[in-house]
Amino acid sequence: MNTLSYGLLSMLSYAPFSGYDLMQKIQPFWPAKHSQIYPLLAQLERDGYIQHELVVQPDKPDKKVHSLTDLGREALSQWLSQPACPPVTRDELSLKIFCMNEGDPVDIQRLLEQRVEYCREKLVWFHAKSELFAHKRMDSSPGIVLLMRRALFSFQSELDWAEWALKELRGEG
Repeated sequence: MNTLSYGLLSMLSYAPFSGYDLMQKIQPFWPAKHSQIYPLLAQLERDGYIQHELVVQPDKPDKKVHSLTDLGREALSQWLSQPACPPVTRDELSLKIFCMNEGDPVDIQRLLEQRVEYCREKLVWFHAKSELFAHKRMDSSPGIVLLMRRALFSFQSELDWAEWALKELRGEG
């Protein structure tokens, strides 16, 4: 199984979800497309890691709601015990800054201003989500609590760096 397969099992360890719901829930961790998720769900079901229940919806197409099987929980547990791969960094802004001497400094400043705005928006979103999960404790939902804090730290760090870089480029540093 690939990492996305384990990611889907991870999401299903919390609750049953439709394929569409899984696609939405996994995005913050692992960007994936419809064309990746649905074939994996079919394979996971063929392999016995998940099962589905068909939910009839009036005036809408029926939907499959997937849930984890005991075999799926066992596979997820084994995966959790393995070392995680090093994180992959794919940041277009970093590439553009690397070769910024080839372009217009105004364009780089604009890109940094956009990154500042993006980070601020993400911080607002994650702070709002954190409020929703404020009642959750480390003993009942440690993964959610830890990941919310990680996201907040990450976007705050990126924001701090982008604001610093803008000041440096403007000669205000």
